[in-house]
Amino acid sequence: MPFDLPASCRRRTALGALAGAFAVGACAPFAPAPTARRRVLLSEGAVRIDVIVEGQGPALVLLPSSQRDSEDFDDLAERLAAFGFRVLRPQPRGMGASAGPMNDLTLHVLAGDVATTVRQLGGGRAVLVGHAYGHFVARVADLDHPGLVRGVVVAAGAARTFPPGVPRSLAVASDPAQARDTRLRGLREGFFAPGNDPTPWLEGWHPALREVYSRAGRTPAKEVWWPVSNAPILDLQGAEDPWRPPATRNELKDVLGDKVQVKIVPRASHALIPEQPAAVAQAIADWIGTLPP
Repeated sequence: MPFDLPASCRRRTALGALAGAFAVGACAPFAPAPTARRRVLLSEGAVRIDVIVEGQGPALVLLPSSQRDSEDFDDLAERLAAFGFRVLRPQPRGMGASAGPMNDLTLHVLAGDVATTVRQLGGGRAVLVGHAYGHFVARVADLDHPGLVRGVVVAAGAARTFPPGVPRSLAVASDPAQARDTRLRGLREGFFAPGNDPTPWLEGWHPALREVYSRAGRTPAKEVWWPVSNAPILDLQGAEDPWRPPATRNELKDVLGDKVQVKIVPRASHALIPEQPAAVAQAIADWIGTLPP
């Protein structure tokens, strides 16, 4: 059976105890309060997908950024569930209780895990919200499994070609061996707008998985998926995101035309979601309201 997971139960939960409490397979009948949070462990062959589930309604899948897991979305998920969505947060392989072969990991493989989540928990169709690296996975899921994807939210997607220097901020911020002040400087330079608190992102990184996910992100090549889309796209950008300079605001819309709606979120950088969760939730809910069923 799926089990209740209180909002206060986060990374401090021992993974061994957590894994033992999961149910393998799709959800059994359950009647939580509309925004109750629980976890389910899905099974697909040798793969196990740890999914945080809350809310009822049309399905939304939240996909995290590089080296981070889906617990980043606690605030956003609660807000979206309150708007009347069923919010699904599959943990990437190697994070939480998600597990599966890590050799030869690609965006196709990660997109397949998303497809499994949508089939088993999302009623076979969902809007995918990909934060930074997560939008690579969302876009390839749309490429590989178009029948499952109602729309794609590109949340803090970087420019097609990364501006010089910004990847260094990621390397510094995600490295626990660096001094705290150095990491905070990296977070402020690359992820958080002035006035926004970067300290929560001192934790929650998975640096041991950096190389395997970096390699995965190169297959298929960006040229294969970036200029195509089956589903409509909301291109949600932080107004102060150094990974997405103002000159690149419309680069996706210039290629895909009316399939893309661009929305700028003030007082936000590349982290975006922890910076402005209310604005992000509202923008996503408003945009989904314009989509066909």
